[in-house]
Amino acid sequence: MSLSFFRFFSLPSSFALTAGLVLGLATIAPTAYAESAEDVITQRLGDTVPGLKVNSVTESAVPGLYEVRTNNRSMIYATEDGEYIIAGEMLQLTDEGVVNITEKGRSGERAKLLSEYDEGQLITYPADGEEKAVVGVFTDIDCPYCRKLHDEMARLNELGITVNYYAYPRSGPGTPSFRKYESVWCADDQQAAMNQAKAGETVPQASCDNPVAEQFQLGGQVGVSGTPAIVLEDGKMINGYVPADKLAEGLGLM
Repeated sequence: MSLSFFRFFSLPSSFALTAGLVLGLATIAPTAYAESAEDVITQRLGDTVPGLKVNSVTESAVPGLYEVRTNNRSMIYATEDGEYIIAGEMLQLTDEGVVNITEKGRSGERAKLLSEYDEGQLITYPADGEEKAVVGVFTDIDCPYCRKLHDEMARLNELGITVNYYAYPRSGPGTPSFRKYESVWCADDQQAAMNQAKAGETVPQASCDNPVAEQFQLGGQVGVSGTPAIVLEDGKMINGYVPADKLAEGLGLM
């Protein structure tokens, strides 16, 4: 399935290689017991940046450079001895154009996180007939462009696209918009309540154990910065509203 429709990149605002920000780690020597590159890099980062937790260290597409995932969403790369690190986007020049290697890595992580999430916790609008694609949408009930996308739900489903809604009330916990999403999730008929709320109508207040806060945090983990945020099955994220037919075209369904 071709997704070339959605391939794009943006260069850093300062192309004096923000991606080439070198942090001084040379003052800390690796200890004798740290044998692997993962051990060396993890130790030196931990010693130098208090509070930074290294989640994984893997070889990057560039020989001698390692991709380091931490509890901070910014991707960093490190040399094997941990002496130098680079913070920013890694771009690859190919015959087809420029490929954002860093975003490609983020997409893989994003797809993994969403695939592990319990779909029973989502408000789902299934495809009509044969399911041809599944998209996750981080949505805010009060967001105008989220409502515009929701207005095309019937068309999305007609095109064979299942839509899984993840809660992302941008105003945050404890706000009216957040409580509105909780009421929708706790309603006896979630779809009817969502349709009503997206139309700007009042939804009866309801409370129950719900995953709204958990999904809001998940949105932060996968890099949602605005709504709607559409996540494809391979983890690519489309920021903002896309008309139903254009989305289907990009997914190779038209």
